[in-house]
Amino acid sequence: MGERERYDPGTFSWTDLGTSDPEAAKTFYAGLFGWETEDSPLPQGGVYTLARLQGRAVAGLAGTMPGQPTAWNSYVTVDDADAAATRAGERGATVISEPFDVMELGRMAVIQDPVGAFFCVWQARDSIGAELVNGHGLLSLNQLNTPDPERASEFYSALFGWRIEAVPDTEIPYWGIYRGESLNAGMMQQPPDAPAPPHWLVYFGSDDLDAAAEKIGVTGGSILVPKTEVPGGQFVVAADPQGAIFGVFAGRFDD
Repeated sequence: MGERERYDPGTFSWTDLGTSDPEAAKTFYAGLFGWETEDSPLPQGGVYTLARLQGRAVAGLAGTMPGQPTAWNSYVTVDDADAAATRAGERGATVISEPFDVMELGRMAVIQDPVGAFFCVWQARDSIGAELVNGHGLLSLNQLNTPDPERASEFYSALFGWRIEAVPDTEIPYWGIYRGESLNAGMMQQPPDAPAPPHWLVYFGSDDLDAAAEKIGVTGGSILVPKTEVPGGQFVVAADPQGAIFGVFAGRFDD
């Protein structure tokens, strides 16, 4: 488990869920990961729910707007959200939500990369993002699933300065995404017949993957990718009862 008091630019720092049924989602994830949830009204209406473990902020969730998909969102810390959104647009991305302030917590933008995956940039003010990572019930990996790894690599390397390297001797081509010498994320190529559009997949840690997979099934979720062995551990990919896709990983965690 790693405690965080700040994030360097280019680092994944937060995740939140847009869901069609916030109350059901709170029950599902609290049961799966042991989260405690705290509701806060939003100035423009609606409620944002903060998930905590050991009293520390670890994730969030909110209801979706009409037409908005149910999905987990990946946030990357930046020094300047406005500048990051401008650079992304210049490099072929679509800025879905222009930079805006989230009260006094920070400033963000929602962006769709040139291949189609959505992500968010986060300029921290009062909130750095996740205060605990890499452990049970905690954000542990962000993985880009894309049909065009070459185009995606060009875009994200230029935008964030990431180094993207192929992982040798893998059955399915896989890339590690590095910020400096630190592993920051992963990337996998989607087949042409992939059932999902390009996306950033959020993984949470688990102390017991078999128990987590069973819990997902009996509480209304579904396992999309069964337990799979990878270097350093095991994972499953699942959908929650409202259809949001997420991963669960058990194994070796970074601090």
